[in-house]
Amino acid sequence: MADFAAYAGLFFSALIAATILPMQSEAVLVALLAGGNHSPALLMAVASLGNILGAVINWLLGRGIERFRDRRWFPVGPEKLEQAQTWYRRYGKWSLLGSWLPIVGDPLTVMAGVLKEPFPMFLLLVSIAKIGRYLALAAVTAQIF
Repeated sequence: MADFAAYAGLFFSALIAATILPMQSEAVLVALLAGGNHSPALLMAVASLGNILGAVINWLLGRGIERFRDRRWFPVGPEKLEQAQTWYRRYGKWSLLGSWLPIVGDPLTVMAGVLKEPFPMFLLLVSIAKIGRYLALAAVTAQIF
């Protein structure tokens, strides 16, 4: 049961960390890797799947959120939304390779949805970014512990 809780906790921390909600999954992954009681490959897979799913949620939010842009409660003003769209159009789909970055990564995935980035390309680029980040983190953790 403790194994399931560890993997579930990692999955949900990675999922939430990839959405627009504030959360960090790296500390959870490093702690589980350093503990040495769990399969590193399975930890990587669980963290990656959760984080990719969180980015997909952002993409879906982006696909549907623009219809609410004129509402008072809309979280971003028209100028900021236009600025984000201009930035994404300038750098295009390749900016999704930065989806792992703190602060800017989550809005990138939302903007990809707003601008209707095709899902297969979105999924490929986000998967490369998210898996690559966790692989690098695991490699550094292996060197330290």
